[in-house]
Amino acid sequence: MQQIFNFLIRNKNSILFLILLAVSFFLTIQNHSFHKSKFISSANSVTGGVYAWANNIDTYLHLDEYNQRLLEENNKLRNIISNIHDSISVEKQLFEGDYLFRTARVINNNFAKTDNYLTLNRGKNSGIQQEYGVITSQGIVGIVDRVNDGYSRVISILNSRSRLNAQLNKTNHFGSLIWNGKDPNVVQLIDVPRQAPLKKGDTIITGGRSLIFPKGLPIGRIQDFSLDQTQSYYTINVKLFNDMTNIGYVYVIENVNKDEVKALQENEQ
Repeated sequence: MQQIFNFLIRNKNSILFLILLAVSFFLTIQNHSFHKSKFISSANSVTGGVYAWANNIDTYLHLDEYNQRLLEENNKLRNIISNIHDSISVEKQLFEGDYLFRTARVINNNFAKTDNYLTLNRGKNSGIQQEYGVITSQGIVGIVDRVNDGYSRVISILNSRSRLNAQLNKTNHFGSLIWNGKDPNVVQLIDVPRQAPLKKGDTIITGGRSLIFPKGLPIGRIQDFSLDQTQSYYTINVKLFNDMTNIGYVYVIENVNKDEVKALQENEQ
């Protein structure tokens, strides 16, 4: 202990200088929006780099599993194409609208908090922007909410802020997909009218009523359901197709016509 005190006394001037320097940096960043934005951008880049380094190790350890998923997805695509005579019509038969798909790798994934996020190893330089949807071959993952040059952050569907349009696969009854913060494998579909015919095991898909996800993307299956206090709407527990605790590679979806449709809707208001 005495040695520590002696060290502090000998280097008190240097220590005081470093403390004052740190305080000055903090005050500069806090009181100047330009410096603050630059600091946040730099911090995000550094954090993204650390995540990427750690994820490279994890990815190497799970190569066999990722390769198996790719094989399964390729098999599904071959089956789809083999049943369609005109390959040009594949996209139109799968999704209503024009969408571009970009691949990315998840380098950080939270799923144990109330508000969970993922970090992707792609950003503006790869054409990714805010409000792009993120999916896997198994189902939806979330929506991009923050982007810098090399990385992007995704609001997971396991987030209290997440609210997505979803519907029953067998009918056009739809509601809002949320998460109650409990089980990372189960989300909730609310505001589904009691007239909707429900059965355990039925498939839930994206409703296509937003400008982010096309209609028909898989989400999960009905685990159970109950009426709310008004006895007018169902709350449905949906078992996700995706294992949200084990997301490796994803597709980032761009709705090519989003800005045009959004401008039209704004003019109607």
